[in-house]
Parts: sequence; structure tokens; C-alpha cells
Amino acid sequence: MKKTSYLARCSLIAAAYAVLTLAFPALSYGPVQVRVSEALCILPFFMPEAVWGLTVGCLVANLVGVTMGVTLPWDVLIGTLATFISVVLTRKIRIKWLVPLPTVISNAVLVGIMLTYIILPSSETVPLWYNIMTVGAGEVIACYGLGIPLFSVMEKVFGRKK
Repeated sequence: MKKTSYLARCSLIAAAYAVLTLAFPALSYGPVQVRVSEALCILPFFMPEAVWGLTVGCLVANLVGVTMGVTLPWDVLIGTLATFISVVLTRKIRIKWLVPLPTVISNAVLVGIMLTYIILPSSETVPLWYNIMTVGAGEVIACYGLGIPLFSVMEKVFGRKK
């Protein structure tokens, strides 16, 4: 019963991430993005199954993005890796205001590098620092602007971790 419940929660979190990403495609894909779904990256603080749910949800959203033609196959690999790294690190954070930080940093750096050197390598006018800053700004809006209020709600439901 425990394994079934764990798997069900993973699946629900994955579905929520994918649906929130796909529901707002103009915000979710591109060099400047604010994925509403990234607010969910605070969930590993409260439940370990969120690590796999968010990773799979990101993978699905990025795969669908490729089929829609709004992103490239590299984003499936690098974007999903950035999410996985961030949620694993989020699981270890114990201070509320730092919980979104791994997601902001991981995505800003990895996606910023991907944009600069893989997706837009012929563009000499878009430096690495600019891509890191624009991706990071979108992550701050999603993870702090939406994630911290979600954290407060989750805190009331689950209580604070010791």
C-alpha cells in the first residue's frame, strides 16, 4: 500500500508540473520564460516523492515542447537535468527563504549555458551572463513569487520539517 501511495503521489506531481507547463506555453518555453510549474519545486521540502514527480513532469513537458516545436531536444536532457539537480538539493534545505534557491541557480546556470553554447552559438550578441540573468529572473518570479506563497500553504497542511 505504501509503494502504491508513493507512486500515485509521484504521478500526480508529474502530471501537475506537465499540465501547468503546457497550460501556459508562451510563458513556459523560450529563452525568457516564467514556468508557473517551477513553483512546485518547493515540494521536495515536504515530500521525497516530489523529487521523482517533478523530474518526470519536467521531462514530459520538455518532450511535448519538442513535439510542439517550441523547444529543442537538448532542453529535454539539460532542462530535465537542471530540475533533477535542483529538487535533490531542495530536499536538503531547511530554511524557508532558501528553498527555491537551488531551482533558481540550477536552471539559470545550466539552461543559460545551453542557450549560449548549444541553442544560440552563432549569436555573438547574447553573452552567457545575459542568458543566465534572463533565465534566473524568470526562475525568481516563478520560484519566489509563486513558490513561497505555495510553501506557506504547504506548511499549514504538512507542518514544518524539523
